[in-house]
Amino acid sequence: MKAWTYITTNQHNKVLYTGVTSDLKGRMESHKTKKYPNAFTARYNANKLVWFQEFDCIIDARERERQLKAGNRARKIKLIEEMNPGWEDLYETLQVQGA
Repeated sequence: MKAWTYITTNQHNKVLYTGVTSDLKGRMESHKTKKYPNAFTARYNANKLVWFQEFDCIIDARERERQLKAGNRARKIKLIEEMNPGWEDLYETLQVQGA
């Protein structure tokens, strides 16, 4: 079963949230609609997908999430800018990729 580690941010790219899921498209829809209004992503409007990495199993995705959360902001920014230099919302690419 596929899984993803991902990073979201807000409109001004100030807040970074790192998460893991087995349904990236569904999770992003939850973030965008603020399905859980008390969640960090809802409170800080971190609903713009700026980076993600696919894994073959959730265990590997969770390990990657732990690595990213243990790292500093500069490392996360470097990862984002390697994949997405314009900090565009990658949510639309999920429709094409079928994530």
